[in-house]
Amino acid sequence: MELVGERWALLIVRELMFGPRRFSDLRAHLPGISAKVLTERLGSLEQAGVLSRRQLPPPGRVQAYELTEWGYAAEPLIQELGRWAAKSSDHDPTLPLSAVSLMLSMRTMVDRDRIGDFRGTVGFAIGEESFLASGAPGEVKIRRGDVGEADASFHAPDAAIIAAGIYAGIPWTELEADAGLRIAGDRDLAMRYVNLFGLPPKLA
Repeated sequence: MELVGERWALLIVRELMFGPRRFSDLRAHLPGISAKVLTERLGSLEQAGVLSRRQLPPPGRVQAYELTEWGYAAEPLIQELGRWAAKSSDHDPTLPLSAVSLMLSMRTMVDRDRIGDFRGTVGFAIGEESFLASGAPGEVKIRRGDVGEADASFHAPDAAIIAAGIYAGIPWTELEADAGLRIAGDRDLAMRYVNLFGLPPKLA
């Protein structure tokens, strides 16, 4: 707790769960963090062995931050905190969240009994980020990837729009009409996919 309990520390780890990010990317997806605090947290997490710095290949040739094997092993901690938070009556699934937060929520909130024989690939294009999700026995696999490879895809300017459909039950047609959402490809597959998820019952 002394390590990841510092403000922003676990959020930085969360944002790195799908691969390396540049300093500017982390700042953009952690609204409210200052450059000074981000530099300090990255330094302490690197010193502790949670993340490391490396040079991205051309054409970028910029420095990026990436979780170590031990850093990636923190995902279950983030998932359990997510489940715990969702059990509060104050939990609001329509609040802003990052694209990575939404993807991690899917790995956390999937109902394994519903997966069954779900097959296919569903893409998510959120702002400038894109991910691919596919069904697997007892889980969903999610990675960064080109939504052009997907059988169906959701396109939205921010992740909260998609979260509102999945977790708040706002009709998808309403989100398409009013919130800038677009669903492409096999719509039936897309709807089957989003029905794999649900929030836990409230405890408080």
